[in-house]
Amino acid sequence: MRFKTIVAILQNEEDAERVLECAIPLADRFQSHLIGIHAEALPVPYTSATGFPDTEFLQVSADMNKERAEKLRAIFLRHIEDSGLSFEWRSLESFSGDSALSGISTVRTADLIIAAQRESGGDPSADVDTLVYDAGRPVLVVPHSGPLVTSFKHVLLAWNGSKEAARAAFDALPFIIEAEKTDVVVIDPPDTLDEAPEAAGAEIAAALSRHGATVSVSVLQSGGLSVDDVIQTRVVETGADLLVLGAYSHSWLRQLLFGGVTRTVLRTVPVAAFLSR
Repeated sequence: MRFKTIVAILQNEEDAERVLECAIPLADRFQSHLIGIHAEALPVPYTSATGFPDTEFLQVSADMNKERAEKLRAIFLRHIEDSGLSFEWRSLESFSGDSALSGISTVRTADLIIAAQRESGGDPSADVDTLVYDAGRPVLVVPHSGPLVTSFKHVLLAWNGSKEAARAAFDALPFIIEAEKTDVVVIDPPDTLDEAPEAAGAEIAAALSRHGATVSVSVLQSGGLSVDDVIQTRVVETGADLLVLGAYSHSWLRQLLFGGVTRTVLRTVPVAAFLSR
């Protein structure tokens, strides 16, 4: 199993550099076809004081959008033209101007989507939250700062037994199989008739091992901390360079209202995060 079609979401210049620094080595590793996507917002009609459309404003907006799109295309080509990889560029327009949402028909035919972690400041980032929720394909989220690793030698799989966690674990098999080790982390497992807490994670570890992965299981207690804090602490303590997570195993409305592991990962986790749902 390999990622043969990879889509890189390039929303702005800063995102583009980080995403391509991850996407191109992975495309080379898996001999993938790489598609770069960028979208610009359609110019919004603006009425002048006389009540007529302000054509000059529309033209200026269109020119700015075209210039920005050309810059992103140039960055993409500069990174990939001499790589020998199969690639294509798709420049889109939509009402939102969001590269992740505008390219949804393309990302649903990909093996892997790569996008940048959301930031609170600077240029607007792509809506990765909605992308993860709606794409139906795994999304690799690149951290917005710090060292960028693509070898993924140490994988941390956050396991809670949900269908989303199962989907993420098996979607991430190409990385898990090639990793030196994978740590299955179970936090606050319940004591049930089917499985004692200390045995939590054993079945998924055995399943991954049958694919040739080197797997261990860690059962942790949160001790009053939030699950996302425990996961991020574990990432730092173990030196993991890839977090695999089932996204939105609780309802999206609950996550929007009260926060949750998925939203925290999409904004603050210090390593690359692989999410599926």
